[in-house]
Amino acid sequence: MAHNIASIKEGLKERVGSRLTLTSQVGRKRQSEHSGVLTETYPAVFVVDLDQSDHAVERVSYSYADVLTHSIELAFVDEEEPLFG
Repeated sequence: MAHNIASIKEGLKERVGSRLTLTSQVGRKRQSEHSGVLTETYPAVFVVDLDQSDHAVERVSYSYADVLTHSIELAFVDEEEPLFG
C-alpha cells in the first residue's frame, strides 16, 4: 500500500492520545527507542510526550516526512504492526 504525507497525517490524527513506541535513526547504524503518547498533530509536524522516567526531554516533534522516509518508525501499543511500515 502506497503512503503519502496526507495519509500519514490522517492516520496520526485518528490516533491522538494513543501510546506508542518511537524508533529513530540516530546515526549510521544506531537507533534510539522512546515510548510515550501522541499528543498533538499540526499541519507540518506531530508531537509525542515521552515517558519522563526514561528520558531527560519531555516532548519531541517530528515531521510527517520523517515517517514517509522511514527516518522514524511508529508502533502503537494496541497494534501489532508498525504504522506505515
